[in-house]
Amino acid sequence: MLVKMKFFDKFKIWVLCICLISQFGHGFYLPGSYPHKYGIGDTLSVKVNSLTSIDTELPFSYYSLPFCKPQDGVKDSAENLGELLMGDRIENSPYTFRMYTNETQIFLCKTSPLSADEFKILKKRIDEMYQVNLILDNLPAIRYTQKDAFLLRWTGYPVGIKIQDLYYVFNHLKFTVLVHKYEETNVASVMGTGDAAEVIPTLKKPGSDVPGYMVVGFEVIPCSFQHKTESLKNLKMYGNYPSAIECDPGAVAMAVREGEPVAFSYEVTFVESGIEWPSRWDAYLKMEGAKVHWFSILNSLMVITFLAGIVLVIFLRTVRRDLTRYEELDKEAQAQMNEELSGWKLVVGDVFRAPSNPSLLCVMVGDGVQILGMAVVTILFAALGFMSPASRGTLVTGMLFFYMILGIAAGYVAVRLWRTIGCGDTKGWVSVSWKAACFFPGIGFLILTTLNFLLWNSHSTGAIPFSLFVILILLWFCISVPLTLVGGYFGAKAPHIEYPVRTNQIPREIPPQKYPSWLLVLGAGTLPFGTLFIELFFIMSSIWMGRVYYVFGFLFVVLILLVVVCAEVSLVLTYMHICVEDWKWWWKSFFASGSVAIYIFLYSINYLVFDLKSLSGPVSATLYLGYSLFMVLAIMLATGTVGFLSSFWFVHYLFSSVKLD
Repeated sequence: MLVKMKFFDKFKIWVLCICLISQFGHGFYLPGSYPHKYGIGDTLSVKVNSLTSIDTELPFSYYSLPFCKPQDGVKDSAENLGELLMGDRIENSPYTFRMYTNETQIFLCKTSPLSADEFKILKKRIDEMYQVNLILDNLPAIRYTQKDAFLLRWTGYPVGIKIQDLYYVFNHLKFTVLVHKYEETNVASVMGTGDAAEVIPTLKKPGSDVPGYMVVGFEVIPCSFQHKTESLKNLKMYGNYPSAIECDPGAVAMAVREGEPVAFSYEVTFVESGIEWPSRWDAYLKMEGAKVHWFSILNSLMVITFLAGIVLVIFLRTVRRDLTRYEELDKEAQAQMNEELSGWKLVVGDVFRAPSNPSLLCVMVGDGVQILGMAVVTILFAALGFMSPASRGTLVTGMLFFYMILGIAAGYVAVRLWRTIGCGDTKGWVSVSWKAACFFPGIGFLILTTLNFLLWNSHSTGAIPFSLFVILILLWFCISVPLTLVGGYFGAKAPHIEYPVRTNQIPREIPPQKYPSWLLVLGAGTLPFGTLFIELFFIMSSIWMGRVYYVFGFLFVVLILLVVVCAEVSLVLTYMHICVEDWKWWWKSFFASGSVAIYIFLYSINYLVFDLKSLSGPVSATLYLGYSLFMVLAIMLATGTVGFLSSFWFVHYLFSSVKLD
C-alpha cells in the first residue's frame, strides 16, 4: 500500500511539472497547435495548399496555375510525413494582412498574357471544379453559401466558373478574419478546478499586458471582377486600386481569354468574435448526423446481442451439458460412451491437425495483430484529441509510427503460432519473422508504387517524391523489419501452446456436406459488415469528398463492437463446422470474419458508382480502386485475425475440458 502511495505521489509531481512547463509556452491546447498571440499591426501570412477536386481526386500545386507569386519567391512550409503522403503541399502566398487593420482595394498583381498552354490548363481546372485552399494560422479558409434556407459550409473556393462558352476566374477575394482578444491562460482552468487550482500557479509572461488577438476564424468570399486596364498602369504589388471594387459573389465579370492578362486583388476585414480559441474549429466540425452515428452503434449492439445469445446457447446448453455428463460418468461408462460419440467429439484426433500453408496463416495472423493494434491505438489517441484535424498529417504519421512499433507484436504472434502448429519446433522461425515483416508492407508498397506512377505521369502533388520513397524504405527495413525479428526472437523463446489432445497419424475423412462450407464462410461476413457500414459512409466521405472526419469517439466504439462481432461470428461457425465433423477449421475461422472485406470492397464500388458519379477519367477510377484494395486488404487481415484467435481459444478450451483418448 505504501509503495502504491509513493507511486501516485511521484505521478502527481510529474503531472504538475508537465503543466508548469506547458504554462511557459503559449497556453495549453491538447487537440491542435498552441494559440498564437498577435499584436495590432503584426503581419499575418496566408499559406496555400494543393488545389483539390472531388471530380478527379488528383491534387495539383497552387502555382501550377497562373496565380500571383510572393515577392520573395515560393517557399515550402515545414511538412510532416503524413502531409506528404496525403498530397498536401503547403507553400507561402502573396496574401498578407496586418492584425486588426482593415484594408480594401489591395492590388496584388497582373499576370503576363496567358499563353495557349496556361489558358488550356486554366480552363481544364475550371471544368474539373478545382478548389483553391488557403490557410491562415492553421485554419483553412471557409466559404458559406445559402441554398434553400440552409447555410452550407465549404473549405476553399473554386478557381472559376464556366457560363455558356466563357470561362470566368475568381480574381478578387474578400477575406473576413475573426479574432478573439488574447487572455492569459491558467493551466488550472484547463486541467480542472478544486485542489488543482490551488496547486498550479498562474505565471505572468513578459509583455502579457500588451493587447493582442488570436485568430479564431478565416472566411473568404470569391468574386469575379473586371479591373480597368488604365487603372492598372503604374500599380505595384499591395498598392491601392484607384476605384472602388464591388465584390458581388452572384455576378461574374472577369472572363479569361488566351493572350490576355489577369489581374488579382483582395480586401480584408477583421471582426472581433466571441469564439474562443478551443472552439475555433467548431465551424469546420459541426456535428451533423449525430443520430445516425448512434443508430449505427445501436444496430451493432443488436447484432452483438443476437450472436451472443447463440454463443451462450452453445456454451451453456451444448458444451456444458456434455462436459457435465462426462464428469458424472465413471471410466467404464466413459469408455462405453466414447464408442457412441457423435458430432464434434468425433474429430478429437484431427481438430489440431496442421492446416495447409501453415506459415502463410502465421504470417497473416501476425500482420493482422499489427494492423489491429495500430488501428486501436491510433483511433484511441485521435479520440483523446492528440490527432485532431487541426494538426494536418498527424493521423497518418501516427499510424505509420504505431505500425512500425507494433512489428514486435507481429513477429511474436507469428512465430509463437508457428511453434504451436509445429508442436514446439523452433525451426524456421527466422523465415516466418521475415515473411511477417514483408508480407503486408510488400503488397502495400507494390500497390502504392503502381498508383504513384500514375500520379507522377499526371504531374499531381499527390505523387510521393522519390526522396520520400527512400525514407519509407529506410523506415521499413531499418525499424519495422528489425522490430519484427526481435518479436520473432521472443516468440521463439516463449513456450508454445500445448494441444490438449493427440493428433492421429491418419486424417479422418470428412463426410459430404449438404452445402459447401465456404459458402457459409463467405456469408458470415455480412454480420460484421452490418456493424460498420453506416460509419463506413462517413469515412469514405471524408477521404473522397473532402469532408473533415472527427468523430473518433464513435469510431472507437464501432471498432470495439466490430471486434466482438468478428469473434462471435467466427466462434459460431467454427463450432458448426466441427459439429458436422469438418476438422479443417483453421482457414475457415480466419475468413469467416475476414470475409467482411469482400463486402467492404463491393460497398466501395457502389460508392464509386452512385456517390462519386462526377469522378472522371480512368486515372481517377484506378486510384480509387487501388486505394480501396489496399484498405480492404488491411481490414481482411485485422478482422480475420480476430476470428482465428477467438476460434483457436474456443477449440482449445473445448477439447481441454474433455478427457478423450
